[in-house]
Amino acid sequence: MRAVDIIEKTRDAKELTAEELAFLCQGYVTGDVPDYQMSAWLMAVYFNGLSPLNLKQFVQLMVHSGQTMDLSSVNGVIVDKHSTGGVGDKTSLVVSPLVASCGVTIAKMSGRGLGHTGGTIDKLESIPGFQTSLSSAAFLTALNTHKVAIVGQTSELVALDKALYALRDVTATVPSIPLIAASIMSKKIASGADKIILDVKVGNGSFMTDLDQARVLAQTMVEIGRSMGIDTIAELTDMSQPLGIAVGNQLEVQEAIDTLKGQGPKDFTELCVTLATTIVDAAGISNARQVVEDALASGKAMQRFEEFVAYQGGDLTAFGKLPAAPFITTVLAQATGKVSMFDTTSVGRAAMYLGAGRQTKEDAIDMAVGVKVLKKIGDAVSMGDVLFEVHARTLRPDVEAMLLQSVTISDKATIPPLIYDVIR
Repeated sequence: MRAVDIIEKTRDAKELTAEELAFLCQGYVTGDVPDYQMSAWLMAVYFNGLSPLNLKQFVQLMVHSGQTMDLSSVNGVIVDKHSTGGVGDKTSLVVSPLVASCGVTIAKMSGRGLGHTGGTIDKLESIPGFQTSLSSAAFLTALNTHKVAIVGQTSELVALDKALYALRDVTATVPSIPLIAASIMSKKIASGADKIILDVKVGNGSFMTDLDQARVLAQTMVEIGRSMGIDTIAELTDMSQPLGIAVGNQLEVQEAIDTLKGQGPKDFTELCVTLATTIVDAAGISNARQVVEDALASGKAMQRFEEFVAYQGGDLTAFGKLPAAPFITTVLAQATGKVSMFDTTSVGRAAMYLGAGRQTKEDAIDMAVGVKVLKKIGDAVSMGDVLFEVHARTLRPDVEAMLLQSVTISDKATIPPLIYDVIR
């Protein structure tokens, strides 16, 4: 068997045998298949895709290329939630303790931010002392005791995905639906959850800007989960404007806390309640929406957040005393009308340039800096109204100019839906 023959079959849109796919993938992990041949195969997949059977086989090979989590000692139904990333997306910080306070176990392995999208792990690390790495025993104890744990993904999980992603990043093969779906789902399946809830972001602040393409990605991931015997649900949610108000690690954690106390932005609160309802319902709890709303209103969700943060070493008292960014400036509207559109990616990049995100994986993050978006699509504005609040380490007129250019004010505005579709 030769790698070149396998590349040729994929190039010609022919289905591979299980043995051929295993030869290629296992050979790449061991070093017997070189980068240049795997790059050629990835490009063939980029143009021709994979058959449903080959995609399932590919995911299985990825899952078993490293360790898998054994959660059999955890009581009850275990759910994992994944977001494809966006600007101001601090949803997991609210949804995870909210779901746990309703009696559903949520075991979440999260990533760091890169580029214009933020990462859950970075946000949590803005809480003094918070540990994003737990031993297997501590992780299982957290799930059985508090029904929630959020940790960074370990290097031992899905070794093939780690190697392939680095290669895809330098061969222009990242935006491939089967490759994206396999990357996400292999990590979720290897993490050991019984059910997977996917928050697929759609809009100009996400990686999937087209609704039809986002729907195909969601359907592909749901089908992968179904074929592997895991109940998987995907919700297509809006990212045509920043989610909530805060963009930036410390600012977003504070907004999550406000939301858990019932004082969060309306759009962000509604999205969190809706996603939590989907999870609680999937776990078999009746009257899920009411259960979720009661947990939020009663303070149970906030209490669970405090317990979960304390277990992982975080000090919320110290977080409340952290110094703010030294410079807080405002960006003012230059016209009268309604906010009709955001260049959401530019808002995320503005926060990144302030230091809230990374341009490379090696960059350090400034936890205090960021942006507050004080007007959203559909809001009426007059000339001179405050559109953005910039929290910076130094004065940054370049960032302020970028933010001003990121928002469109016109006579009419159409408010986008929070959720476009649910794929089951």
